[in-house]
Amino acid sequence: MFKKKTGNSGAARRRVLVDTSTLIDGRILAVAKSGFVGDELVISRSVLGELQMLADSGNSEKRTRARFGLDVIRELQELKGVVVTILSDEREATEGVDARLMDLARRQRMLIMTNDFNMNKVATVEGIKVLNINDLAQGLRSTYLPGDKLVLELIQKGSEGGQTVGYLTDGTMVVVENSANSLGKKVEVEFIRYLQTSAGKMMFAKLASVVKEVKDEEKKIEPKQVQGVRRSGLVRDVKRRDRNSKKEAQKNARGLRKDRELGRRAKTLGVKSKKAAKTGRAALVSGKKRPTSASKEDELMKLVNQ
Repeated sequence: MFKKKTGNSGAARRRVLVDTSTLIDGRILAVAKSGFVGDELVISRSVLGELQMLADSGNSEKRTRARFGLDVIRELQELKGVVVTILSDEREATEGVDARLMDLARRQRMLIMTNDFNMNKVATVEGIKVLNINDLAQGLRSTYLPGDKLVLELIQKGSEGGQTVGYLTDGTMVVVENSANSLGKKVEVEFIRYLQTSAGKMMFAKLASVVKEVKDEEKKIEPKQVQGVRRSGLVRDVKRRDRNSKKEAQKNARGLRKDRELGRRAKTLGVKSKKAAKTGRAALVSGKKRPTSASKEDELMKLVNQ
């Protein structure tokens, strides 16, 4: 019933059914190469049939991913210390490959390894233990990501000028750039990147205060520009009002000079004001009052008509 490849003998292994989504994802290969797969990986023929069907499909993306999944199976079989078993169930699962795998897992007390969210939920409801590569990746994710901030004590100099070094609670080294003046102090840092190697991980950061100062400067620039625009607009308004006021003052001055000249000439003709001149004109028209001479009459008429 089984075609089995055994690795190093030892304690009883758990049997894990590997579904199509895990093989297409491919990360199971990297985990196996690291030596963390101590379980027996069981691949059913229904899964192989699904991969073959996708590899022969007209969709180029599905075809490429399915062929990659078949290559992952071959490489898993070649890894030392990894046990891969091909389970001879029916090649075509009329009830669906996911349903077939869950039925096999229940009957033979196996685990299921899947990246399919819905299958994960259904298997959990049915009481089947599920292994998910996404959960593993989430567990291995860095505690701090670029952009996160933390108060850190800088306890020693870095390997390059201007750098200092601090450590997280889990022992991860944090190299802080341009922070030599803050050595021996607790400062707020902002993480900018991290480096993962076989020797461990190292994170790089910069002083958050420097970032804050830069942001403050950026905030100050725009208001100054806006203020300058507003100020220039106010200056234009003030100048416009000054010009209008100057014109009005000049107009009033001309009117005042005219009134003074009118009063002076009226006084010369014996009329005390322009109003009196108009009264004199009315009397002149009605014939009740007549100037003493024709020259004075002509002068008075010119004055009134101005």
